[in-house]
Amino acid sequence: MVDSNKIKGRIVELGLNQSDVARYLGLATTTTCQKINNVRSMKVEEAAKMATLLKIPDEDFSTYFFK
Repeated sequence: MVDSNKIKGRIVELGLNQSDVARYLGLATTTTCQKINNVRSMKVEEAAKMATLLKIPDEDFSTYFFK
């Protein structure tokens, strides 16, 4: 389960939106929103790619993606 609030906050901090994240991941915006909101599960590969986009340091990865 991802920490939706932390991820959404980081997206805003970087001046991005969920459509930007979806485009980067190669997913539909709806699918990405569902994954961020824990409606659908997120693959580890997707989380890693999102962490790269959101510039989340490795040591903080688990606080965002393993709530």
